[in-house]
Amino acid sequence: MRGNNIIKVKAIIASNVAFALCANVVVAQQNNKQEERNDLALISKKQDLYYSREVIPTPKDVVLEAGGIAILPDKKVAVSSRRGDIWVCSGAYDEDLSKVTWKRYATGVHEPLGIFYRDGSVYATTRSEIKKMTDLDGDGVADSYLTINDSWGTSGNYHEYNFGSSPDKEGNIWVVHCLTGSGSAKSDFRGWAFRYSLDGKKSIPTCAGIRSPGGIGFNASGDCFYTDNQGFWNGSSSLKWLKPGSFQGNPTGNKYAKKVGFPEQPTPNDDSTRQIEYDRDNRIQRPAVILPHGLVGQSPTGIITDETAGKFGPFSGQLLVGDQTNSEVQRVFLEKVKGQYQGAAWKMLEGFQSGIVPLKMGEAGTLFTGGTNRGWSSKGIKPFSFERVRWTGKEPFEMKEVKVTKDGFIISFTDELKDGEAGDIQSYSMNAWTYQYRSKYGSRGIVDEYVPKVTQVTIAQDKKSVRIVVDKLTLGHVHHIKISDKVVSVKDMPIWHNDVYYTLNEIGSE
Repeated sequence: MRGNNIIKVKAIIASNVAFALCANVVVAQQNNKQEERNDLALISKKQDLYYSREVIPTPKDVVLEAGGIAILPDKKVAVSSRRGDIWVCSGAYDEDLSKVTWKRYATGVHEPLGIFYRDGSVYATTRSEIKKMTDLDGDGVADSYLTINDSWGTSGNYHEYNFGSSPDKEGNIWVVHCLTGSGSAKSDFRGWAFRYSLDGKKSIPTCAGIRSPGGIGFNASGDCFYTDNQGFWNGSSSLKWLKPGSFQGNPTGNKYAKKVGFPEQPTPNDDSTRQIEYDRDNRIQRPAVILPHGLVGQSPTGIITDETAGKFGPFSGQLLVGDQTNSEVQRVFLEKVKGQYQGAAWKMLEGFQSGIVPLKMGEAGTLFTGGTNRGWSSKGIKPFSFERVRWTGKEPFEMKEVKVTKDGFIISFTDELKDGEAGDIQSYSMNAWTYQYRSKYGSRGIVDEYVPKVTQVTIAQDKKSVRIVVDKLTLGHVHHIKISDKVVSVKDMPIWHNDVYYTLNEIGSE
């Protein structure tokens, strides 16, 4: 009996210890969640000074998993659902969003991921075709459904998404065709980008090497870019320039080169880096801007250019890039150096209700975002969302642009710098790295990391920029620059975002 009692006592002690450990884990988890909530609250409080984010009510009892947004006349906005409907919202610009109304414009459209309005019709890029829908009798509902182009293959695989742009200056729709299952090309032209004419008469093969796009759009110069997600032959997600004739890096769809009239495409070496392979074969296009995985988003999506001439804040002419997993919007500054696009990326807007897929800039600097998380988990916990963001008129103190020089970078700001810490070498820290380029999924973390040393800092005469000189720049690497909180504006305003990530494809000449 005594032995049994000892066993019971030991069991009770073990149980109490286990309970205490579990309790500690629960408390730690609760503390972590509370810290995360506090961080989000702080981010939101700071962000709200500059940008107002508002949720627009969606149609009652409708699952509006947004795949595309189009700006219509008379202050109307169209939103396409991944479930096949296109809805038109009235009142999306009004102060009282409780009074918005919705009307279904079209139905039975197969997962449209990209819509636009042109000359009285709404066009949609879907899984199987580009569709033109027109309201012929003026009742607000499409009567005519016309197939413009369906020249690519579709197998029914869930991953065969097609992301389509608005028309370019020549009237062509750019479409990036996702791989089958993200890792094969069972259907025609999977892994390719095409341009399709509005009249349906032309299908122009444009780029090979696509993997898993999340969005497509143009910069201020009219060049087309898309976001490709981390995965096979993509060490980290990135923004890529669809330079006609280029190979974007994933060889899975190369088998269609002869069929589309392209020369044989590059065959990259496995388990390498993009820069090494570019040096070996410069037909392999390097990403314009690498979006470091987990640091600047995680699943990049829609791309738009801020062409509001200052109505959306001080970043006119730059790109805004959505992110599905992190439910946020990033900001990208591009420059062209020696014929190659490259540039800087910042986190910008956070806290959206669902994972962002489409972005569209409406009238008066109103940014519309559409969210969905079916099949793609997101920080935003809502299954779908439709939101708008407007600039409050208060200008943030922020890095505005980062440009490369022959020996470092020039960082410009939205306001004058206060003398002192801004000119101190200790106010700027750096590290640099790249990612693996391999057939396996993603990269085994960052590779070839090193710490460039800042050797000189010079404040410009107008006090709105600094030139930093570093002891080493490396092609193909992300150069992370972190600015101390001690660097403030002449008005003593702290910097909004301290971190910037510059992708270096070419070194400057000045």
